[in-house]
Amino acid sequence: MSGYSQFSLLTQRRFLPYFIVQALGAFNDNVYRQAIIGLLGAMVLAGTLSSETRALYTQLAPAIFIVPYFLFSATAGQIAERLEKQKLIVITTAMEIAIMSLAAVGFLLQNMPLLLVALFCTGLQSTLFGPVKYSILPSVLAPEELTGGNGLVEMGTSMSILVGMIFGGSIFLLAGAAGPYVAAVSIILLAVAGNIVARRIPRVDAGEPGLEVSWNIARQSWRIWKLTRRQLAVRNAVLGVSWFWFIGTALTAQLPVYAETNLGGTQALYVLGLALFSIGVGTGSLLCEKLSGRIVEIGLVPLGAFGVSAFLFDLYFARPGQALATGMSVAEFVRAPGSARIMLDLTGIGLFTGFFVVPLFALIQSRTPKREMARVIAGMNIQNALFIVMAALIGIAVQRLLGWTIPQVFLALAIANTLVAIWIFTIVPEFLMRFLSWLLVRTLYRLQLHGIEKHVPDEGAALIVCNHVSYMDALILAATIPRPVRFVMYYRIFNVPVMRWIFRTAKAIPIAGAREDPALMQRAFDQIDTALVEGELVCIFPEGALTRDGEIAPFKSGVEKILERAAAAGRPVPVVPMALRGMWSSMWSRRSERAESGRLGRMRVPRRFRAHVEVVAAAPVEGQPSAEELEAMVRRLRGDAA
Repeated sequence: MSGYSQFSLLTQRRFLPYFIVQALGAFNDNVYRQAIIGLLGAMVLAGTLSSETRALYTQLAPAIFIVPYFLFSATAGQIAERLEKQKLIVITTAMEIAIMSLAAVGFLLQNMPLLLVALFCTGLQSTLFGPVKYSILPSVLAPEELTGGNGLVEMGTSMSILVGMIFGGSIFLLAGAAGPYVAAVSIILLAVAGNIVARRIPRVDAGEPGLEVSWNIARQSWRIWKLTRRQLAVRNAVLGVSWFWFIGTALTAQLPVYAETNLGGTQALYVLGLALFSIGVGTGSLLCEKLSGRIVEIGLVPLGAFGVSAFLFDLYFARPGQALATGMSVAEFVRAPGSARIMLDLTGIGLFTGFFVVPLFALIQSRTPKREMARVIAGMNIQNALFIVMAALIGIAVQRLLGWTIPQVFLALAIANTLVAIWIFTIVPEFLMRFLSWLLVRTLYRLQLHGIEKHVPDEGAALIVCNHVSYMDALILAATIPRPVRFVMYYRIFNVPVMRWIFRTAKAIPIAGAREDPALMQRAFDQIDTALVEGELVCIFPEGALTRDGEIAPFKSGVEKILERAAAAGRPVPVVPMALRGMWSSMWSRRSERAESGRLGRMRVPRRFRAHVEVVAAAPVEGQPSAEELEAMVRRLRGDAA
């Protein structure tokens, strides 16, 4: 665990060719679109195109590119579900070669209608590639790799967009009269390279090979969009991703004018602002795996949302009015008073955007059945396109009709982002619950994991048994196991103030002894049965209570009863022994002289800040091991460090 790096995925064939293909695709799209803008400028300077016509084409281009997402996402999702994914990627990259060949003719002839037709086809190709781009990841990555893999994809995409815009925008500035030839050759070579690399992607089975594709666009778009709403967490994760596109579109659309009017710079300063934002997104995306501990940690989503709002607020206050100087170069701007704050804000917005969006993608992939994954991504793309259009239209409306300045637009974005975040976290408390538990665990402990990735099943039902040392045990295990876990816990621990809300939101199962509350005990066993039937992970602490002396107490027979009920119903489940080491000397254990008398002792402050805790897992045990056998396994795992 400690020696693992997400960058090791870039050395493996199951990920690297796919990563290169998606990065090349994003790069080529932006080279092409910026080269069109460059050609328009060159034609105006040459006198072959009027400024009014140039403005018309510039406004038409984004709309032409986005229209296919509305028209064909539903069909693309069904095709991506039906076909083997590597084959589909090869097909879409071959389409890109044909489309860019058409675009190359448009550049050579300087024919704008032909270039716009090719741009529409580029949008269509991107629409077809979109569902497979994200639905392939759960098939080639383990659950604990999803966050890191998505982080790499988002980093690669943001950097490819940035470099593609710079390269495409520079072609006509640097190549002069040879610009059309350079643009034509560049886009074709990039498309060919993407197709060659796509052929190196390993085969990935179709999600639903028997799916019958329906060509009714309106009906299927509605049906596929409804797929994104089946699960509350997935529905709001999709909404969060769409909101990310809204914020990103609204922000980046303002940067060119903001750089000139409010920062007093030139086009180069716009590129600097875009670069800072993109670098921030890439950095935040890569940091997600480190901060999450290699699990799908949606607790980062609130952190990202409120971080974006904080930097947007500060961006408004950093420069609420127009620049005092004009025509500044990048170097002059960097040296100017107050510029460091603005650059930090733009980078911070991107950084926390990465924290926000990467866990959402990983959540969608981990909670959606693989047979529906491509269609859910397609439904998300329809919604994303809608939010992009809304962001553009609202940005135009508030400035032209209401007379807002660009800093006022940023202030409105900050307020809107805060309100949307509060709304999402109110209706889906799991996001906020995970944030609080992540904050508690990562603040109080330094975790070291052994065997969890190898021994905890990636899917399907399993029963986890672990020693019980502190009130934080469930949160620590939840923070280290890649999948959601249903914890069975003593009802008095379940009802601890503050923690109670976290446990209830996490769908923990309270249990009591037969003498204390037989009805509650029976409900607990019924809930355990249901969870295992539904293929969930269930964790039980067989000691029945917190340890009073730091040693493992005898395991009670409840664990045997769970296994017997599952076997009797014809659904035997494997048992994964786990152990916590180092928790006895940490906060929230019962390490106290008064614990011997049965009273809860004081909560000990850790001997050192961020106590070192180890979580160890052993290979799953099949059959029906006894409580004594499981106790012996956990004792061996715990060793002498407990």
